[in-house]
Amino acid sequence: MKKLDRNQMAARVARDIPEGSYVNLGIGLPTLVADHLPKGREIILHSENGVLGVGPKPAAGEEDEDLINAGKEPVTLLAGGAYFHHADSFAMIRGRHLDFAVLGAFQVSVAGDLANWHTGGADAIPAVGGAMDLAMGAKKVLVMMEHLTKKGESKIVERCSYPLTGARCVNRIYTDLAIIDVKPDGLHVVEVVEGLSFEELQRLTGVPLKRLLTAA
Repeated sequence: MKKLDRNQMAARVARDIPEGSYVNLGIGLPTLVADHLPKGREIILHSENGVLGVGPKPAAGEEDEDLINAGKEPVTLLAGGAYFHHADSFAMIRGRHLDFAVLGAFQVSVAGDLANWHTGGADAIPAVGGAMDLAMGAKKVLVMMEHLTKKGESKIVERCSYPLTGARCVNRIYTDLAIIDVKPDGLHVVEVVEGLSFEELQRLTGVPLKRLLTAA
């Protein structure tokens, strides 16, 4: 079994985003998706700090300190892109004008609950930021995360033990081991990495999974 690296995960997410979509990429791992969007496919990236038409990362030395995403990382602006007020940006989110939000996660439950902003630690950042708006405002929520914690525990759980970002909001989970759809009747495995059996994925995940459909 060979796990996907972060860029391979980002490329796999990018492959599933259809032409003409308006997409927000969450802070952290999801920002890599911008560098892997298929050439020739028009996908409009949104950043909640007030940018529409975000492009890939700039080349080294070509960063513009005034052009950043919500994670304060330098980005580029594609032709036709625009800047606007923070309040207008959140009006787009809350008005359900975004087709997809790609978010990282600490935990996702079998019901599609999302926990991605606080582990409950005393020194953790005490604010959810825009993640709650994105989780509930985007038409579809895609989660991109490593399947296991550093301690080897599954991030896909029966019930989230961390504070929730949104309830029953996740549509699909992309990990370094598998792609899993969240449906009313449970978790459906769409793909697994080469060399990983359904039985082993089930053992690592620890919650009931529906039989896989394809191999990655």
